[in-house]
Amino acid sequence: MTDSEPVLVLRGAAFRHPGGAGVTGLRLTVAPGEAVAVIGPNGAGKSTLLRGILGLVPLVEGAMRVGGAEHAADGMIGFLPQSSDLDPDFPISLEQVVMQGRYRRLGLLRWPGRRDREVVRGALETVGLSDRARRRFGELSGGQRQRGMLARALASEPVLLLLDEPFNGLDQANRDALIDTIRTLKSRGVAIIVSTHDLELARQVCDSVLLVNGSQIGCGPVDDVLTLENIQECFEGVEVEIDEHTVVVPGHEGH
Repeated sequence: MTDSEPVLVLRGAAFRHPGGAGVTGLRLTVAPGEAVAVIGPNGAGKSTLLRGILGLVPLVEGAMRVGGAEHAADGMIGFLPQSSDLDPDFPISLEQVVMQGRYRRLGLLRWPGRRDREVVRGALETVGLSDRARRRFGELSGGQRQRGMLARALASEPVLLLLDEPFNGLDQANRDALIDTIRTLKSRGVAIIVSTHDLELARQVCDSVLLVNGSQIGCGPVDDVLTLENIQECFEGVEVEIDEHTVVVPGHEGH
């Protein structure tokens, strides 16, 4: 892909689990260095959208282009899921966890080399955990483990990063560190799509918002989309409070 080419384009896209729920009517273009917040109530299809972009949920309608192609090349997309797939009691260092992010680029027959170790060190530096590289993963705090898993996603050197509810359960220090990391990645040209309940986050670090509740409710610049009318439609009439800075949705996680 070229520097001017969109990282992701969805044209009337719909992703649906076989025999299950899905999300439809998606129209979205994401440029290099752009951050998009995907916002909606629980069960709205936010995670389905992210997994559809990854190719884990079938595209059943419309079209998708990733880096100008129908399917993403290995390492093009980094993914931070809601929960870690690592047992915190397993004796593995943070550095080794992050190196796992290089495996798709390494293939089956090549051992990590100098370049791979440099990328891992850079990923740890980006998330602010260089000084904990040799620590056992399970000894880190929950927020540090979350940032370590983000470093693992960055180790593939993605052009598109998908974050699924990354701020859930984080204390203020780790939340601030993650926000700083997102800003750094944007400045490097990495495109980011983050599903979240934290509507304040959208105003802080995201350029655009995609509102979904089974289908697309709205998409565009943050200030244009995060209106009281759109939020109430997205959250199905739940009474919300909105001012120039934040939106509060009672009964939902985050803001």
